[in-house]
Amino acid sequence: MSLNHILEEIVIKHLPDESHFLVDIQLVDNGSKPQLKVLIDADQGISIENCALVSRLVGEEIEAKELLPEAYILEISSPGVDFPLGSKRQYTKNIGRNLKLTLIDGKETEGKLLEVGVSEIKLITKIKEKGKKAQEQELTVPFEQIKKSIVLVSFK
Repeated sequence: MSLNHILEEIVIKHLPDESHFLVDIQLVDNGSKPQLKVLIDADQGISIENCALVSRLVGEEIEAKELLPEAYILEISSPGVDFPLGSKRQYTKNIGRNLKLTLIDGKETEGKLLEVGVSEIKLITKIKEKGKKAQEQELTVPFEQIKKSIVLVSFK
């Protein structure tokens, strides 16, 4: 079993409850001290207290099992708004928000996330034709065609 897989299991084991989930885990060797970067989230948002709890429990288990050298940096946080969505659970959490999708073919589209299916998402997009008023159109995009998806933040 790889070190990354072992670390994933440790993080998942120490999540506060079923509403919390692992988004990403990276072990980065940046010279003097390796850095373990862990992104966690929750269906209703994550608190700094839960990040701190997971950090303490994960750090204790890593040290007890001596999985990493003595000096390492452990960073547990939530994904920022600029972090791409990667799992169906993240998409579901963001229903009703505006997304910017970059597709495999390089095309980009923006729209409001309406629903998340088994293998696709549905957006409502605005299509503007020259000389006409923009019209809303429902667009279904399979997950396999999405290269990157970011939540657009609105300050209106």
